[in-house]
Amino acid sequence: MGCGTSKVLPEPPKDVHLDLVKKVEPYTGYKTDIYKHFIKGDGDAIKSTIPSPPCHTNPYVEQPEPRKNRVAKYRAKFDPRVTAKYDIKALIGRGSFSRVVRVEHKATKQPYAIKLIETKYREGREVCESELCVLRRVRHTNIIQLIEVFETQERVYMVMELATGGELFDRIIAKGSFTERDATRVLQMVLDGVKYLHTLGITHRDLKPENLLYYHPGMDSKIMITDFGLASARKKGDDCLMKTTCGTPEYIAPEILVRKPYTNSVDMWALGVISYILLSGTMPFEDDNRTRLYRQILKGKYSYSGEPWPSVSNLAKDFIDRLLTVDPSDRMTALQALKHPWVVSMAASSSMKNLHRSISQNLLKRASSRCQSTKSAQSTRSSRSTKSNKSRRVRERELRELNLRYQQQYNG
Repeated sequence: MGCGTSKVLPEPPKDVHLDLVKKVEPYTGYKTDIYKHFIKGDGDAIKSTIPSPPCHTNPYVEQPEPRKNRVAKYRAKFDPRVTAKYDIKALIGRGSFSRVVRVEHKATKQPYAIKLIETKYREGREVCESELCVLRRVRHTNIIQLIEVFETQERVYMVMELATGGELFDRIIAKGSFTERDATRVLQMVLDGVKYLHTLGITHRDLKPENLLYYHPGMDSKIMITDFGLASARKKGDDCLMKTTCGTPEYIAPEILVRKPYTNSVDMWALGVISYILLSGTMPFEDDNRTRLYRQILKGKYSYSGEPWPSVSNLAKDFIDRLLTVDPSDRMTALQALKHPWVVSMAASSSMKNLHRSISQNLLKRASSRCQSTKSAQSTRSSRSTKSNKSRRVRERELRELNLRYQQQYNG
């Protein structure tokens, strides 16, 4: 549901000592990089794991080698310690400095996910250190669990639980019915996980629908919080103030935009955005122009117009309003949100109207428009690759101007 992947990476936390990971396999001294063709120029290897749509083939054109052979080559690029223990099955995700693959433990046949992160680049190293710092500490039913870690000189392999139930909103679209009670069940699980993180002094800083996954496809599946690449961990007793500007644009809290020191309440703002989307399929703050988007967020102005809002209860809207509060000190904490009447009663006194049709239509409409925007952007990106740094400077200048414009208003 985000408008892109613009993120500023936080400083890697250095103050965590509790380690709940079962095992860490350290670097053993490989002198050559046997993965040098895996990340850069790995298009064929990546595509080999993703089924292509059916199409007519030209018998006079040389066809690509069988998928089985390409997958074998793909597996061969992994550290031998990993392949000795796990069967590499398929690529299921990719990021700027990472790949996520589905694997199967050879002895138990249990499926897992392995996140491979390039640590030879500073950004990848920061993401890896941040994520490991958090995942080694946490053990909660609604948070993805780290199983073990393999390290090489330039890469880290993180073996984690595999969530096979799909993303939150994909499930909603596929589901035939969705009511406020369903929404409270979802939010209760997410809030339980967030409360646990905040108790440990951990702030996720990138909560969004894409990072909320169902553990399995069944109707009774739990939801799991994933992707801790931007998370921040603090010691007990620390003031918990953070300063790094990071996150996904539509979910960033106002205090981050004005460069004020902030607390874990930024996660609660993001949960307010998620709650709004959960009940409508639309975004409370949205604009393709980043400056106008930030202006909306800083003002904290959104509306409950359009379908299905007339069918949504006032109690549900009150829950959202208490999260999308510009002043972080007035924003509900995770514990307070769990005690909100709408959540406690599981929306028992709220409208039980099926919101599925409106939510699905809005989600699909937005996904379609985003897809078109992405294709348009990709078609021009190749001719503008040398201007990326300039664009970043322009966005930073816009943000600074917004900071100056709204700092006085915010402080007031």
